[in-house]
Amino acid sequence: MVTNNIFTKADQSKKIEELHTDFVQLKSHLYLMQDELTFIEHLLNSYIFEPNTPNLFERLQDYQTRLKKANVNREKVCQLITQHEKDLGGMIQCTDVACDNAYYQKHEKTKAETVSCLENFQNLKSEIFEYAGGILKRRKPIK
Repeated sequence: MVTNNIFTKADQSKKIEELHTDFVQLKSHLYLMQDELTFIEHLLNSYIFEPNTPNLFERLQDYQTRLKKANVNREKVCQLITQHEKDLGGMIQCTDVACDNAYYQKHEKTKAETVSCLENFQNLKSEIFEYAGGILKRRKPIK
């Protein structure tokens, strides 16, 4: 409840819990991203692609480089979330809307970076799967 732009401690706790829950969900997506990165790296390093595909080596190298960059970005975003979660404790000491707004702005900025990281990875993943699906070795028909 807000009275003259001053929050009660119960309101603060509820808002902090909501922000924390938001980050728990985002971190879950980032952990899944890590698993997907590992899978895709193993896929690209396997010997399941048609060897006579033009520019196969160069294309796979490009994807591996981009995956490494995606992982670096994921780690950076994880660090931002961890730091922001630690900072949320300071929100309890806020007694007015202006103080709270600083935390909300930081939260929204961190959330936007996380969403951008996840969307960029989804686009890269789709590109890799589309390319890889077309050059997988075909099983020989059983006679």
